[in-house]
Amino acid sequence: MSMLLNQERVSMLKQRASETRKLILKTVHHAGAGHVGGPMSAVEVLVSLYFEEMNINTAEPHWVDRDRFVLSKGHSAIALYSVLAQRGYFPTDELNTFDEIDSRLQGHPDMKILPGVDMSTGSLGQGISAAVGIALGGKLNNKTFRTYCMIGDGESQEGQVWEAADVASKYQLDNLVVIMDYNKLQQYGWAGTITERENPALSPEKRWEAFGWNVISVDGHDVEQINRAFKEAKQIKGKPTIIIANTIKGKGVSFMENSYSWHARVPNDKELEAAITEIEMGV
Repeated sequence: MSMLLNQERVSMLKQRASETRKLILKTVHHAGAGHVGGPMSAVEVLVSLYFEEMNINTAEPHWVDRDRFVLSKGHSAIALYSVLAQRGYFPTDELNTFDEIDSRLQGHPDMKILPGVDMSTGSLGQGISAAVGIALGGKLNNKTFRTYCMIGDGESQEGQVWEAADVASKYQLDNLVVIMDYNKLQQYGWAGTITERENPALSPEKRWEAFGWNVISVDGHDVEQINRAFKEAKQIKGKPTIIIANTIKGKGVSFMENSYSWHARVPNDKELEAAITEIEMGV
């Protein structure tokens, strides 16, 4: 496969990203609950995975040789759901049930009830360990599927992330690709303050390199860079890859961007209308 996307594919992925952002906002508004900032920063990576990169079969969600994806930052589930719905795993209208007590679309992904979800997540720091286990299982069983995992920069304060990183390097899991959604903000800023401050963990690239990983840094909102990174990762042998996706929390809506206050705030009617208009104008 070519390392480059043609312009038709680029245009399609950008359109899907725009639609995903609208679905995120409309769904959270309808439910009166949910996260916004983190899901919005993860959009281009998720769209690129499900519409370009991953080997999947929506008609057979549990196909044994499918590529796997683990959303370790499980509170951004609405972004994943919005992409899965567009990909055809379930009707888009079902997004209107998000966060209801009997819905398949809970606030965090549940692999037992929703097709297309490979791992139940929500306890931050744990998803990458599951992804390492899945990738190791694939290696031991001589499977060719690849495992992808999205982690947050905030959850990377959890020690379990680095224990998993160490194990993945030890077993040379070149079938594992982790993507860090590096939006540089967590729920209340950094270090327990209530003011916005940048991530104090300088140079995540150097830290992951020290753990023996292949490291690629990209603009996490540039689908062409993301695609090239995924293709490059497939050429790496003997070590896992992490893609540091430099992103913007709340991406796509100017009054939400780079503001931790939109981590889990629900837009009101006026804010929703303004946000949808801005997203559509930016297409």
